[in-house]
Amino acid sequence: MSRSLFGTDGVRGRTNTHPMTAETVMQLAAAAGRYFRRDKQEHRVVIGKDTRLSGYMLENALTAGFTSTGMNVFLLGPVPTPGVGFLTRSMRADVGVMISASHNPAEDNGIKFFGPDGFKLSDHAEDEIERLMYEGVSLAQPQNIGRAKRIDDSGARYIEYVKTTFPRQRRLDGLRIVVDCANGAAHRVAPAILWELGADVIPIAVSPNGLNINDKCGSTHPDIAAARVRETRADVGLCLDGDADRLILIDENGHEVDGDQIMGLIATRWSEDGRLSNNALVATVMSNLGLERCLNDRGIGMERTKVGDRYVVERMREGQFNLGGEQSGHLVMTDYATTGDGLIAALQVLAAMIETGRKASNLGRVFDPVPQMLHNVRYTPGADPLAADAVQQAISDGEKSLGTSGRLLIRKSGTEPLIRVMGEAEDQTKLYQVLDNIKSAVEHAT
Repeated sequence: MSRSLFGTDGVRGRTNTHPMTAETVMQLAAAAGRYFRRDKQEHRVVIGKDTRLSGYMLENALTAGFTSTGMNVFLLGPVPTPGVGFLTRSMRADVGVMISASHNPAEDNGIKFFGPDGFKLSDHAEDEIERLMYEGVSLAQPQNIGRAKRIDDSGARYIEYVKTTFPRQRRLDGLRIVVDCANGAAHRVAPAILWELGADVIPIAVSPNGLNINDKCGSTHPDIAAARVRETRADVGLCLDGDADRLILIDENGHEVDGDQIMGLIATRWSEDGRLSNNALVATVMSNLGLERCLNDRGIGMERTKVGDRYVVERMREGQFNLGGEQSGHLVMTDYATTGDGLIAALQVLAAMIETGRKASNLGRVFDPVPQMLHNVRYTPGADPLAADAVQQAISDGEKSLGTSGRLLIRKSGTEPLIRVMGEAEDQTKLYQVLDNIKSAVEHAT
C-alpha cells in the first residue's frame, strides 16, 4: 500500500477537503484506536487542539472515531503541541492527538499522533494505522463504547511543568519580554509562565477568534514582535507559532535570531556544563553550514537528518542525544520534552541572559552564517516537478557551478504543496544565479 495520508508531521490539509474532512478524520481515529488498544480494561486517548475554528469539528470527529472502538477520550482544549506529549505520559494514555496545522493559515488543519511514551509515531506505526483505516476496523460492542470527558485544567498542568525546567533559584525579575503567541494554542499559557516567573510581560496576538491564527503574527511574521520590542524598549521578544512547538527570538535591537543560533547557544552552554549528551547536536539538512563549523571548532559534533522534527527526535533517541532541532525554531530537549517546545526553549535562553548578564543580541550571535537563500515554489498537488528533466539538469548545473564552496538542497515540503529551493555559498552572487535558474526550471515544470 502506498503511503498517502501521513506527511512529515502527521496528516495535514485544507479543512473540508480530503483528508481533513470530518468523515476521514473519524475513520482515522477509529483505526488509531484499534491500533493502540492494549490488553487492559481501560483505554485512554488525550486530544488537544490549537485555536482554529475547524478544531471543534475535528475534535468531535476524533471523539466519535475513538469512542467507537472503545477508547475513553479526554479533551484537553487549546494547549500547545508539547503539552499533549507531556499529558499523554502524565495521564497514562495509550495515545495522544494534537489537532493543529502548526504555522499554516487558519483554513488548514492537521492531526498529530503521540504514542504512550509521549513521542511522535514512527513511519511504521503511521503506515499500520493507514492500513487499518483502508481495510476497515471492527467496532466495539454497544456496551463497550468509550466515554468522553473534558479536562479543564490542562493548561495549568502544562504551565506548572514548564516552570520546573527553569533554574529553581532564578527569576525573570527586571526583564521586559514581548511574547507573540500567534493567536494560537499558547495565548494563555505563555504570558502566564513568564509573568509567574517574574517578568514584565508584553503579550501580543493573544486574542484568537478561530480565523486569525498565524495571521501576520507569530514565528512566521516576527516583524510585528520586532516593532513592539523597539517601541517598548524590551529586553527580548519571543515569537511562537500556532501550536507553540517552535520559537524565533527577537533581540533588544529588534533583530531576528533563528533556530540555528538558539541551538548553537544552548549546545555550547550545555557542552561547557557537561550536560550535552555525547557532546553533539542533532539538526536537519537545512541548518546553516556556519553552525556546523562553529560547533566543530569548539569540539562539539553535529549530526544531520531529513527535514522534520520527528526525524530529529528519532536520531536523538537512537544515538542518545539530548539536544536537537531545526532552523525554523523547533528546539527539542529530551531532558524536558518529547517534541519541540518553544516555551521551554525560550526559558533556556532567558536563563542564559539572567545567569550571564549578557544581552540577547550578544547571546544570539553564536556564529557567522554562511550566506543562505531559500525560494518556495508552489505546485499543483499531485504533480512532480522535481522529476522533470529540465529541473534535474538545472540542479546538476548548479552543483557543478558551486563545487565544494557551497551546497544545494532541493526538496518537496512535507506539509504544503511547495518545492523548497535552498542553497548556501560564500559567493552570494553565484548562489543567487544558481537558485534563480533552478527556481525558474521548477516554475516551468509545475
